[in-house]
Amino acid sequence: MDFTYNETQGMIRDTLARFLADTYDFDTRQKMIATDAGRDPGIWNALANELGLLGAAFDEEHGGLGGGALENALLMEEFGKVIAIEPYLQTVVIGGGALKAVGGAQAAAHIPGIISGESIIAFAYAEPQGRYDLANIRTTAKADGSGYILNGHKGVVYCAPWATHLLVTARTGGSTRERNGVELFLIDANLPGITRRDYPTVDGNRASEVYFENVAIPGDALLAGGMDLIDRVVDEATVAVCAEATGVMAKLHEGTLDYSKQRQQFGQPIARFQVLQHRMVDMFMEVEQAKSMTTYATLHLDKPAHERMAAVSQCKAKVSRGAKFVGQNAIQTHGGIGITQELAIGHYFKRATLIEGQFGSADYHYDRFERLVIDEAA
Repeated sequence: MDFTYNETQGMIRDTLARFLADTYDFDTRQKMIATDAGRDPGIWNALANELGLLGAAFDEEHGGLGGGALENALLMEEFGKVIAIEPYLQTVVIGGGALKAVGGAQAAAHIPGIISGESIIAFAYAEPQGRYDLANIRTTAKADGSGYILNGHKGVVYCAPWATHLLVTARTGGSTRERNGVELFLIDANLPGITRRDYPTVDGNRASEVYFENVAIPGDALLAGGMDLIDRVVDEATVAVCAEATGVMAKLHEGTLDYSKQRQQFGQPIARFQVLQHRMVDMFMEVEQAKSMTTYATLHLDKPAHERMAAVSQCKAKVSRGAKFVGQNAIQTHGGIGITQELAIGHYFKRATLIEGQFGSADYHYDRFERLVIDEAA
């Protein structure tokens, strides 16, 4: 099987890589996250209007470049290499993915705004009691005339401080943890009754606790599809995060290898010590295996649900373990300097650590894969 990118995909990847090399060095990133806003809106605008990259994964009928999951993966890998804080995952992969899945008037109304950079979407799905169970939801959306009344609390909503829209999971019926009755809504982030508590995250991003109190939302905010749509969107997001992880892991390995060539011990670089040479090789193998598993899962995103979910869980379990191994070995090789604010390696380690558990830990995905195998055998 040919895993090489075609000419257009290579051009998209190279365009982003050159742009990030010119505008997104480590010191610039640190200055951005230290501001009150936590970002530079000009970069998002450039990605949209100067480079046209926010449309890479959308159909041409919506103004995109005709790509899909592979384009998302290659862009996320490049973002991972600079631990970018841009809301590409939430807006393009998750929000755009949901809109592509439902299609019709809702896609036509919202996708052009994503491509132009005008719309930023935050995915409000996690709740304090939910863990990794997407159906463990207490937020309710009760029918009210032609619309709904939304009440509840969503936790750790990435990029919510910057969002123009919220993609919210809410229960229209059924009891907590019941899959039936869970729906997905795309709403204006500034509707009356929505309040936020914003905070920085350990990896340099911004997130919020979002509270809904009798928020009136229109009927066309509902993206039909229920839990099947939510499962699909989260699987696509999981693979995109795995692609980001390959970029993060590659930089962890690269930085550790460079450091081992410079660090002197017993009158010679520590890179000459055989045990550290083995460590560098093991780290490199984890990076390469993560890339292979991510490509495998990306190519399975259009398969039937059971096959797609199995591939995604295999990928995430492997990448989570790999990110932990590479990150911890990078810090161990650097020693105490590796966790200082001034050195980039510690910030890559933080992002790798969060990726381990994002959209499900390795243990969660081992369990999900086992359940899928048992179900198939039955």
